[in-house]
Amino acid sequence: MPELPEVETVVRTLRKLVVGKTIDQVIVHLPRIIRRPDDVQHFCAQLAGQTIHRIERRAKFILFVLDHDILISHLRMEGRYGLYQPGDEVEKHTHVVFRFTDKTELRYRDVRQFGTMDLLPADVAMTEEPLGKLGPEPLDEGFTPDRLKKMLKAKTTKIKPLLLNQEFLVGLGNIYVDEALFRASIHPERPAGKLTSRQVARLHEAIVRTLQEAVDQGGSSIKSYVNGQGEMGMFQQSLKVYGRKGEPCEVCSTPIIRFVVGGRGTHICPRCQKE
Repeated sequence: MPELPEVETVVRTLRKLVVGKTIDQVIVHLPRIIRRPDDVQHFCAQLAGQTIHRIERRAKFILFVLDHDILISHLRMEGRYGLYQPGDEVEKHTHVVFRFTDKTELRYRDVRQFGTMDLLPADVAMTEEPLGKLGPEPLDEGFTPDRLKKMLKAKTTKIKPLLLNQEFLVGLGNIYVDEALFRASIHPERPAGKLTSRQVARLHEAIVRTLQEAVDQGGSSIKSYVNGQGEMGMFQQSLKVYGRKGEPCEVCSTPIIRFVVGGRGTHICPRCQKE
């Protein structure tokens, strides 16, 4: 958490807040947030003077496209950005501050301190770690039912752990895998390569529809997620199985159950998603 819809929501918010601003100074209070370059002073000096031209998303990463470099940010569990005015109180757990030439500040807060930032030259950022080995984007036009069928062919892994693998398909976390598998009427422990053509088509539709609906509703505010302006997502109101253990299935009224698949808590309707 956050997953693709939440990161996409943050990206759309940040575009409105900071695109076009020029970085005057960067202050890092927690050096371990910065992975590359390994010299934090170099990180700060390299960013100074560069303008944010675009903000994009790749998988669950936020990409700040600058004059010469791309700043790659991963929020992990509880990282969040906010734009502040000069003199605003600096909140606890503020680890990185980007001060712009107009005196406003983009601040990165992270209570759990798991977030990361990598600053790489633009010409290599998409091919090196952490982006280089990522799978296809589920909301791109190139992700078709036929492509998914080819991706699943001969895979012996259970379908849920496979969908959680970011090198297979990006952006899906525990919440949206559970929701997509429910919508597709597929048991999470079914071997991926044994899905029928009809099941693959249903799964493709469920993945795309679930993610798009979540993006449209600003993501799911499970735990402490908010977007870049402090606003909560609303897709949690539409969840069919995730977090609903013991509640009746909206399709057949069978109680939702929870068990563990691949080390992850998993929610299903045992009637709609027969093993």
